[in-house]
Amino acid sequence: MAKVELDKKIPPFTLAATGEQTIDLGQLKGSHVVLYFYPKDGTPGCTREGQDFRDLHSKFKRQNAIILGISRDSIKSHENFKTKQGFPFELLSDAEETLCNLFDVIKMKNMYGKQVRGIERSTFLVDEKGILRREWRKVKVDGHAEEVLDAVMSLNRK
Repeated sequence: MAKVELDKKIPPFTLAATGEQTIDLGQLKGSHVVLYFYPKDGTPGCTREGQDFRDLHSKFKRQNAIILGISRDSIKSHENFKTKQGFPFELLSDAEETLCNLFDVIKMKNMYGKQVRGIERSTFLVDEKGILRREWRKVKVDGHAEEVLDAVMSLNRK
């Protein structure tokens, strides 16, 4: 499958999500979609990133934007993480790495001196027509959710 490109339509996808749902990109047309890929439920950076999106969720909602968190963790792990952190948005399980490969977020990383395959923290903004408008790779958590919100707001001003 080809990789996503800026200013091009995102190929359709369907993934299992929290809340006993299946998320289908086609059903989200008409809303901006923030897809944020993160390495692992419950780890410090991933928790802070999710909390930042949680704390700004009502502002994203007012901008007609849906937030979706994606990692390779299981739905059960996602449900626990979502409940513990009070996330008002869904988390998608990409255990098969379908979306991870489409968005090219699986990278070799150093962990305790060993090379491991893992998700590189990345965020993608898809507009209401299903077109990729912005991407952030190698994300640093501090200030990131605010930067994404600003990008959504600027899309709405156009």
